[in-house]
Amino acid sequence: MSNIPTKKEILDWIEQNPTLTAKRDIAKAFGIKGAARIDLKRILKELEAEGHLEKRKKSYNDPERLPPVSVLLVTGPDSDGDLFAKPMEWGGEGVEPVVLLIPRASDPALGAGDRILARLTLVKGEAHHYEGRLIRRIGSNPKKIVGIFRKHAEGGRIQPIDKGADREWAVPADYTGGARDGELVEAELAGPKSRMGLPRARILERLGDPSAPKAVSLIAIHQHAIPDDFPDDVVAEADEAEPKGLKGREDLRHLPLVTIDPSDARDHDDACFAEADPDPKNAGGHILWVAIADVAAYVTPNSALDREARKRGNSTYFPDRVVPMLPDVLSGDLCSLHEGVDRACIAVRMVLDADGNKLHHDFHRALMRSPASLHYEEVQDAMDGQANERAEPLLETVIKPLYAAYAALAAARERRQPLDLDLPERRIELDDDGTVRSVNFRMRLDAHRLIEE
Repeated sequence: MSNIPTKKEILDWIEQNPTLTAKRDIAKAFGIKGAARIDLKRILKELEAEGHLEKRKKSYNDPERLPPVSVLLVTGPDSDGDLFAKPMEWGGEGVEPVVLLIPRASDPALGAGDRILARLTLVKGEAHHYEGRLIRRIGSNPKKIVGIFRKHAEGGRIQPIDKGADREWAVPADYTGGARDGELVEAELAGPKSRMGLPRARILERLGDPSAPKAVSLIAIHQHAIPDDFPDDVVAEADEAEPKGLKGREDLRHLPLVTIDPSDARDHDDACFAEADPDPKNAGGHILWVAIADVAAYVTPNSALDREARKRGNSTYFPDRVVPMLPDVLSGDLCSLHEGVDRACIAVRMVLDADGNKLHHDFHRALMRSPASLHYEEVQDAMDGQANERAEPLLETVIKPLYAAYAALAAARERRQPLDLDLPERRIELDDDGTVRSVNFRMRLDAHRLIEE
C-alpha cells in the first residue's frame, strides 16, 4: 500500500512545484495508487477547509501565492518608469501582491488598463512581490464603473449610473469592501463572469450617499477618470517649495499690477497695469503690462510635479469644487497672484500707439506684488461712478488707464473685423449643502472684455 504523505509534505510539494498542483500530479509525485487516492482526496479537502489551499478548477494552490501563470491588470508606470500590474483575482488575506513587469524588446507597448497573461517569478527582499514576463495581451480592461451597491447574501450587485451600461455587475462577498446597501461605489472588473452570467466586480471606493447634492461632482470625477488625488512624491515635492525671491529677477513690485477675476475666483493667474506712454514720439500711446504666475519656477522639467501635471493636462472645475492640475500649495498659493504678497511672475511689456497697434514688446522674469485682487463688478462699478472703498484709490491710476488701453485695442480689433463670439455664460449658485439655488446668465461687462482683450 502506498505511503500517504503528511499535510506538510503536500504543502511543501505544491510550493516547490507550482505548475504540478492537480490531484493527479500530487498522487504521481508520492506514488499513490488505487484506494489510497481516497485518503489523498480527504487530506486535500482538509487542507482546503483549513485555508492552506484553494481549489481552482482541478488544481490546488496556496491562497497567499499567485499561480505561476496569471491574468494581470496593468496599473501603469511609477515615477521611475517601471511598469507594474496586479492580479485580476486575489483571494488571499494578506496584502494584494504587486508585480513588476520585465519587458522584452519584442513585447508590445503596455499601458494602464491592459489585461495580460503573464508568467510570474516570486521575488524576496524587494518592494514588489513578483516579477512577470508577458505571454500575451488579452485586451484592455473595461472602463471602471460608478454605481449603486445593492447588498445580498452572497455579496451584492452594482447598478451602474451610466445610462449606456446595459447590465449590472455582481460583487462577491470578499470584494464588497465593506460597502453598505444603497451606497454609491466605484468598482472594477475582477475576473470571469459569475454563475448568474454577470461580470464580477471588485469595489474600489465607497463614495457615500448617491442622493447628496455634492455626489454629482463625485460621479463626474469618477466616471471620467479625472485624477482627484496626488501621488506621495508629488505632494512631497510641492510641500518643499518656497516663495521665490529677487535673485535672478527684475523688481516690478512698484508697478500696481492688479488681478481682475470673478468674485468667486479660487485663484489669480494673471495681472495687468497700463499707463500713458510718456514718449513724445508716441503721443496718445499706451504702455501695457500683463503678468502671469511663473509656474515654471516651481515645476521643473521631468520632476514629479511636471510628470503629474502633464498627465492631467489641466485643472477641472465643478460648481462646488475644483480638481487642480497642481497641489493646492502651488495652485492656490505660491502660483496665485494674491494681493499684498511677493510672487514670482513672467511679465510682458507692450507699447501701443494711439490707434491700438502694437509697436514693440519685451519679456521680463520678475517679482511682483499686487495691490489688490479686484472682481469684474467692482471694477465696472468704479468706471460707472460707483467706486467702493477697495476700487476708489485705484480708479485714476490703474482702472481708467486700463480702460483707455482697452479702448485703443478694441478700436484696432474693430478695424481688423475678426470673428467675435460674445456668448452668454451661465452662473450656477449652490447652497452650503450643494443644492442648486439658481442658474442664471452671467452679465457681460466691459470689465470682462477688457481682461479678455
